[in-house]
Amino acid sequence: MTMLTLDARSTLPFDYGKPTAERSGLHRLFAAAIVSNQFRAMLLNEPEMALAGGYLGQTFPLTDQERTIISKVRARNLTDFAQKVNQALKTTI
Repeated sequence: MTMLTLDARSTLPFDYGKPTAERSGLHRLFAAAIVSNQFRAMLLNEPEMALAGGYLGQTFPLTDQERTIISKVRARNLTDFAQKVNQALKTTI
């Protein structure tokens, strides 16, 4: 029996050539926003405070560029927020 193996890169959002471990802060940030209505509201309305406070006592290991983008993005909902962050990351690389 012959087994075919593929070496495929991740197609997760926010990949942009960086290993997943280097984007774990963004993954954790969006995971917190998905599971917590309170954190999501803070991220959308007061992103600097959301970043400073973290979620459940844990801060997010973000790059300075990621922090700046998140702090500047304004959106009506999490989908819009994620799309704007995604676009900003694409254009700054």
